[in-house]
Amino acid sequence: MKYMQARDETGELKRASLARVAPWARSVVVCAINYNTAHPYSTQAQTQETSRGWISRYAWSREDYHDAVMRRLQKIEDELRRLLDATGNRPLATGNCLQLRSYVDTGPLIERVYAKYAGIGWIGKNTCIINQQLGSWLFLGVILTSLELTAGLPAPDRCGTCTRCITACPTRAIVAPGKLDARLCISYLTIEKRGEIPNELRSGMGRHVFGCDICQDVCPWNRKAPATSAAEFEPREVLVNPALDWLAEMRQEEFRVVFRGSPVQRAKLSGLRRNAVIAMGNSGDKKFVPTLKKLCEDSDPVVAEHARWALARLSQES
Repeated sequence: MKYMQARDETGELKRASLARVAPWARSVVVCAINYNTAHPYSTQAQTQETSRGWISRYAWSREDYHDAVMRRLQKIEDELRRLLDATGNRPLATGNCLQLRSYVDTGPLIERVYAKYAGIGWIGKNTCIINQQLGSWLFLGVILTSLELTAGLPAPDRCGTCTRCITACPTRAIVAPGKLDARLCISYLTIEKRGEIPNELRSGMGRHVFGCDICQDVCPWNRKAPATSAAEFEPREVLVNPALDWLAEMRQEEFRVVFRGSPVQRAKLSGLRRNAVIAMGNSGDKKFVPTLKKLCEDSDPVVAEHARWALARLSQES
C-alpha cells in the first residue's frame, strides 16, 4: 500500500520514523477499545442470503472510528495534564513543557507493535492484536508523550499451533504466520485497490464489498468476545449484509448521504460498485442477470468490465 511505503526526505519509511518526527517522545501510551457487536460473523451470515454482501464489522457504525478514538485520546491527554499540574511533579526530558501528540492510524509508527510491548495483546498469525479477554475486535490509538513512563510487559503469544486464520483466508493472503501479503488481502482489494481487480483474485473475494473479517471470525479467541458498550460503534442495520443490487446501482448523491462520515468512503463509489458487481458474480444467484446486463453498459468502465466478468461467471454456473 502506497501510504505504508511513503518515505521522508531522508529516505526513511514515514511509518517507522518516530525518532525523526517526535525526538522529544520518551514514552508511547497505547489505548484499545472494543468495537465488536452481537451480530453474526461473516462466516455465518455469508452462508445465508446469497443476494447480500458483507461490509467489515468496523465500518457499520455512524461515526468513523478515527474520530471516536481520537476524542477519547484527547480526554486522556487532558487528564494527564491535569494530574501533572495537580502533583506539581514534572519529570520531563524536555524541561517543564509537557508534550503530547495523539494518533489513530495516522502516525509514524505501527500501532500493533507498540500495543504488543505495552501488554495489550500479542500479534496473532493473522497480524492482528489479540487480547485474551477481548479478542481482536480492537481499535488502537496512541499518545506520544515526553513523560518518562514505566513500560508494560508484553503479552505472551497464545496462538499456539492454531492455523485457522491461515487456512480460512480465501485468497491465501497470510503467506506465513504473522506475515500478510496486502496485495492478496480482500480488505486491500475492496478498499485500497483502484481500477481493475486481477481476474485470479475475484472469485476468492466472495461477497465481500468492503473489507474482510474472515481471519478474525474464525479465531478461537473471538468465540467469547464481548460486545462493545460504546454507543458510537452500534451498527446501522442497513450496512449489515447490505443488498448487492442496491450497492451496485448506487449513485453519487446517495453514496454521499448513506456513507457520510463512514470509512466506506475510502473505497469511493466506483470501488464499492465494482466490489458489489464482483460479489454478484460470486453469489450464484441468477436473479442478478438482468441487473448485470444493464451494468455491462455502465458509464463507469471499471464497473462495466467487472459486470461482464460477473455475468460470464453466473452463466458458467448454469
